[in-house]
Amino acid sequence: MNTTTLILVLLMLLGILGRSNIIAAAAALLLLLQFTNMQRFYPLLERRALEAGLIFLVVSVLVPFASGRVSSREMLQSFITVPGVIAIASGIIATHMNSQGLELLQRFPQMMIGLVIGSIIGVAFFGGIPVGPLMAGGIAALLVQLVSWLR
Repeated sequence: MNTTTLILVLLMLLGILGRSNIIAAAAALLLLLQFTNMQRFYPLLERRALEAGLIFLVVSVLVPFASGRVSSREMLQSFITVPGVIAIASGIIATHMNSQGLELLQRFPQMMIGLVIGSIIGVAFFGGIPVGPLMAGGIAALLVQLVSWLR
């Protein structure tokens, strides 16, 4: 068994043990591609899987608007209430941090293993929800920058 297969198996097992179905399924999918000699799809997945996943994430968030469960009045209130303004500011900060996380992961892809392990620990021991590596990467980018400033 080569090291990449071993790492994917380990990640799948950690995902299962840590009750992170998303991580386990992602590792299993990559193992399936590897075992069926379909690694030629890796570049496509690397370029487009994040985009596809984000599309599905945004679709799931927008369903209440599309289904009419959120009224236009409720939407307008998000612009004039304190919680609504806080939500807008949080969205701005989160998207900026996500872009920083993506940039960090593109420069240092080896950090992904630490982010995945941290996500599994967060799910298993702290009741967290693994929504993806970008926010974890954004926080890591912020902390890396903070550590570099303190030196």
